[in-house]
Amino acid sequence: MEKKDITSLEEIRLLVDTFYGRVRLDGLIGPIFNRLLDGRWEEHLKKMYAFWETLLLDEHTYFGSPFPPHAAMSLTPTHFETWLGLWRRTVYEFFEGEKADEAVLRGEKMATMFLSKIEYFNNLQSKPLT
Repeated sequence: MEKKDITSLEEIRLLVDTFYGRVRLDGLIGPIFNRLLDGRWEEHLKKMYAFWETLLLDEHTYFGSPFPPHAAMSLTPTHFETWLGLWRRTVYEFFEGEKADEAVLRGEKMATMFLSKIEYFNNLQSKPLT
């Protein structure tokens, strides 16, 4: 299969659906996602389509704050490394080009920021304002 760049919502859906299908099956992060999103997977996937469409295609369909749902979670660098490994693998399995690279870079930056904030709040022993 010849790879191309991410250019449409259909391609974002393929990426997001494949990625979260793998997340759900992962031995480390799957149980966390499956517990938190039980009965709400469809809602979460729709939110992720909008999130990535906004970031990659400049179609402003996502409105929200992605960090607060993660703030109270007990996540470690290993959780984020697992998430990123699945993300990179999925992106580059289907796509190549500027937007594919941007998707990976944004995933890396998001993981770094989320982990930093989680560690900060855990060290304070308090929770962020939402």
